[in-house]
This record gives sequence, structure tokens and C-alpha cells, in this order.
Amino acid sequence: MTVSAPTHNTYLDHNWQGGHQSLKEEYDYAIADIDGEIPAELSGTLFRNGPGLLDVNGTPLQHPFDGDGMICSIQFDQGKAHFRNRFVRTEGYLAEQEAGKILYRGVFGTPKPGGLLANAFDINFKNIANTHIIYWAGKLLALWEADQPYRLDPSTLDTLGLEDFSGLLNPGDPFSAHPRILPHADGDRLVNFAIKPGLSSKVKLFEFDPSGEVVHQQEFVIPGFAFIHDFAVTPNYYIFFQNPVILNPIPFLLGFKGAGECISFKPGSPTKIWLVRRGENQPQQLDTDAYFVFHHANAYEADGQVIVDSICYDTFPGLESGIDFRTIDFDGVPPGSLWRFRLNPEVSTVEKTPLIQRSCEFPTLNPANVGYDYRYVYIGATDASTGNAPLQAILKQDVKTGEEQVWSAAPQGFMGEPVFIPKPNATQEDQGWLIALVYDGDHDRSDVVILDAEQIEQGPLARLHLKHHIPYGLHGSFTPMLF
Repeated sequence: MTVSAPTHNTYLDHNWQGGHQSLKEEYDYAIADIDGEIPAELSGTLFRNGPGLLDVNGTPLQHPFDGDGMICSIQFDQGKAHFRNRFVRTEGYLAEQEAGKILYRGVFGTPKPGGLLANAFDINFKNIANTHIIYWAGKLLALWEADQPYRLDPSTLDTLGLEDFSGLLNPGDPFSAHPRILPHADGDRLVNFAIKPGLSSKVKLFEFDPSGEVVHQQEFVIPGFAFIHDFAVTPNYYIFFQNPVILNPIPFLLGFKGAGECISFKPGSPTKIWLVRRGENQPQQLDTDAYFVFHHANAYEADGQVIVDSICYDTFPGLESGIDFRTIDFDGVPPGSLWRFRLNPEVSTVEKTPLIQRSCEFPTLNPANVGYDYRYVYIGATDASTGNAPLQAILKQDVKTGEEQVWSAAPQGFMGEPVFIPKPNATQEDQGWLIALVYDGDHDRSDVVILDAEQIEQGPLARLHLKHHIPYGLHGSFTPMLF
């Protein structure tokens, strides 16, 4: 698929590494240091989630994804902005903060102190609530795919406790961190899944109406171990990519490795694409070449086909045991690129074409087009058009014509996931704003950057300088509610 050329020197290692430091303080302040102007029509609250602690009382984590979740909120109102951040007070976070040391093994490789004897046969993970944050049906939910969500107060970010959706989830039940909000004539639907991997993997699907009631459920089983982080949805289909990986649990059970370090890629095996019709429990299997997929941009139906746009890697971009993630050699890490898959359910065929071959991740689009035909995708990208490196830019592509725009924060800036916010009374798909957190390595602080989604190449409308840095995060969402 993609050959990684040597990385261009668009950044300094120490600048990039600064974004992998813990932020232990919790803040609450009006943002006063602003270049440009916040659009007066921009009104609502942006929520962000990601690992806020990269160490526990000075003991570094083996992988950033093992870090405790920290929520940031940025409120926009009448041309002004307010920042707040709070750690999710999970049971595990509180226990480790009181003990002053690591008490739990991390899924991605962080061991407990004490060597093999302390880690062997310990499968008690903590819920770190660090992947996504959504506001739905009056509830603010911090998501981590291996356990129940934590509910927070949207005004203060105080932790209220685990959310079970009126008994839908039992303690320890998984709930994906990648829900999709599908536009619907009777009110938008929050669509999500839960997966329990094993020799066979059981997948449950849920749809919630705007009041938070479950209006549809179904489940199915697929053979083999399934490492599925994200999915796509259309009005008639749920789409899952089952990556060609295997899990050898022995090193994990014996305490040598984290569970994530025991996953290996099988390049000779196909990626299985599962098409699940709404209301049917027997999925249709389609095979394609061996890729690894974390995230999908969108899916839609056209002319009897299902089109899925996905970020693909040539192999599983994992980390080996004992390697410090702050010293990654990006030339040795597989880059991601955006590909289009045309699935034909009638004859069970898959056709694929590249959309964006520059290394990229964290795709987003206008939320009104989720599950439907669309024209514009926005995505975090490298500054250079070839090779692999940290994300430093936002790329906009017209997927109909291939026309692209790029805005880059290089050399000192490092890009988070962009979030698209439609403008009030917009009549065109790209009439909106993009907001992203950008870490400034020169000043060791993060900026909230606002771009005009129609013309991102013109640069920020406003750059809000925070008083501190935010560690590199994962996902976020916007609500027009003011908190």
C-alpha cells in the first residue's frame, strides 16, 4: 500500500516529546491570551479526552494509552472562551493517587512494580476512561472501550459515577469509545457497539434516541479473535473491519508483557469486512488485502454498494516491550493513509482506491453527513507529503475531485484531532469551523486553534493560547449547549 520514505526534518524531537508529559494540575479560567478573533456566532462547548497522566508519582508509563483520562472543556460564548480540565475520578485513579504508586497493569504494556511475581496471572485492569467524551441525552460520558462509561457533570467535570443506561450494562461490560451519531428523521440516533473478543467474538449493537432510550439492539458472533476499535454505520448497515491479528495470551498471563504487546499481525491473512444489516443477526463476510484499521472516516450507500473510507496501515503499528514511546523512530513506524472501499453485497466483492496517501489520522466530517454521501473530509496529517512523522497539519480533501487544502503548524506545532462545527444556518457542507488542540513545543503550551472549514489554508481565525500544555489526546466532541 504505502512505502515510507525518510522523514523530513519538520520538527525537533524535544519539541514533540514535550507533549508526552503529564499535566497534574486542574485549571478553571477565562482564556485571555488570543491571537485573532473568536467568531461571534460560535457558541457551545468543546469537550476533549485523552491520557492526562503519563506517570504515577514519578514512575513512567510504558505506553501513553495506559494513562488516566483527563477531560478538557472549552466554552465559546459571544466571542469569549473559558477553559476547564478535570481528571475522571475512576476507582483505579483514586486508588493509585492515594497509594502514590501503580496498582494496576496497563493494557498496552505498563507493568505493576514488583516484577513477574507481581504481574503474573493478574488480569484486573482499571477503567481509565481516557478515549472519548460525548454529551448525549443530558449526560456527559467519558468512554473507554473495555468497560462502562463514567458520567460527569458537564458544568464542573466532576465525576458522578459509572453509567449503566438503566441496567443495559452490567459491571465490567464493554462499551465502545467510537459511537456514531446517525441523522434520523425521528431524531438523531446514537449508535454504538460492544465487543467481547475470544476464540469467537460476540458483538452487540445499540441505538439510542435523543432522550437516551434504547430503540434498537442486536448481536452477532464472528469467528476468531477480533481487535476492532471503530466501526462505520449507514441507514441500513453496520460495518466492521476485523484486522488480521492474533493474540498470544501466554506472555501476558505470565507477566512478561502487556495484553496489547501480545498482538501480532498476520500479513498473509485477509482483513475480514463484516456487513451487518440492521435487524439481521447473520453478518455477511467480505475479504480484502491484509491491512490494519483503527479508524473510519465515513460510510454511505450508493447504487447498491456500501462505500467505506478508512485509515489503513500495512501492519499493526504496535510498540515492542521496553521501548520508550517518547523516542519513537517514525521512519520505522508504518504510516496511515486514507483508502476507499467499495463493497458489493450482491456479489461479495471489494474494490479499493487510495484517497489520501500523505500520512494521516483522526478523520472527521460535517456531522450532518455521517452515514450518508459526503464531499469533504478533514484529517490530521504530517507536514511533509511523504514519509512518516508526528501529525502537524490539517488536510481537507474534496473526495469527489481530489482537491486538497493543507494548513500546517510545523515546525513547533503538533496536531490533535480536528472537530467540525457547522455554522448556524449553513447551506453548504463545508460551511463551519474546525477546532483542534495544537501543542506548541517552543512555548511548552497548547493552543486552541479555530479554522474556517471552507478555507483552512488561510490559517487560524483565532489561536487561543492556554496557560499550560495538554498532553496529546484522543477524541472529542462539540455540543451547542453552554457549560
